[in-house]
Amino acid sequence: MSRLFTPLKIREIAFRNRVFVSPMCQYSSENGMPNDWHMVHLGSRAVGGAGLVTVEATAVTPEGRISPKDSGIWSENHARAFRRITDFVKSQGAVPGIQLAHAGRKASTQVPWLGHGEVFKEEGGWQTVAPSALSFGEGYPMPVELSKSEIEQIVAQFKSAAEYSRQAGFEVAEIHAAHGYLMHEFLSPLSNIREDEFGGSLENRMRFPLMVAKTVRETWPENLPVFARISVTDWMEHGWDLPQSIEFSRRLKQIGVDLIDCSSGGLVPGARIPAGPGYQTPFAAAIRREVEILTSAVGLITDPAQAEHILVTEQADVVTLARQMLRDPYWPLHAAHELGDDVSWPPQYLRAKPAGKK
Repeated sequence: MSRLFTPLKIREIAFRNRVFVSPMCQYSSENGMPNDWHMVHLGSRAVGGAGLVTVEATAVTPEGRISPKDSGIWSENHARAFRRITDFVKSQGAVPGIQLAHAGRKASTQVPWLGHGEVFKEEGGWQTVAPSALSFGEGYPMPVELSKSEIEQIVAQFKSAAEYSRQAGFEVAEIHAAHGYLMHEFLSPLSNIREDEFGGSLENRMRFPLMVAKTVRETWPENLPVFARISVTDWMEHGWDLPQSIEFSRRLKQIGVDLIDCSSGGLVPGARIPAGPGYQTPFAAAIRREVEILTSAVGLITDPAQAEHILVTEQADVVTLARQMLRDPYWPLHAAHELGDDVSWPPQYLRAKPAGKK
């Protein structure tokens, strides 16, 4: 059995393999509600053999959505709507996960295929918030600086969202502290210029994200895992970087976070990112080594042999795939054949299963 298809247990959840589906925004919701598109999108990746299928960045409040078409989980109605999806994902042998998010200053923006930049209030947009009144870039909303009471309110919204997520049947909760969204905005000195206890020193800049992580971990059942996705670097001088990410990951581990999903970038436009096959994998390796915590490698992982190499060389414990899973929902089944593993196929598809090992 390859390392990629060796099962993994975190707390009391058993993942059938180490191929995880990355949270990927679909921009297809109305009022945050999942619908048939999400059922097919997420369900097909479960049928395709992934170990974990994670719902896109799901806002804990309407104002926390990236766009008016993003998914959310701020009510019992949202929890009920997700339930049929989580039930189906589990019925196919995969674990359903949800990424809890708040977009901060990158909220109220346009669906990508319709354009870029701000969605104005008369078009369905809203006032955005951030640690500091600094816009993401030209053409993007100007946020208002959050007050201390508003920060505490958002922490409470994450708590409620975690409760609704459990009602919905999710078994993994991932905290979204990456890609320039609210928690990442607090972490980076490029977007956080506050002078109170939430800004300035690393300890202060970590305060709000750690409050969220602690609240979610305390709310989420003890037997179920909590992950955190972070941008390990801003790819900008004087910004958030690997040494700070290592310290942040240590603190997350102390709180009880089980795995760090290691991504990068997204905080500022124009950052020069040296993208290439597996370009973020060294971040997962460094955090895994220095913090002694489970990590996920993500970013331009496309080939089964590449994924296997990452795991065999102990650079990460799992691989998280995004675009490759959009191209091929059945990538795990095909990858198993490539690596010579005999894994179960859905009985409805057995007539198409390749005979023997490649």
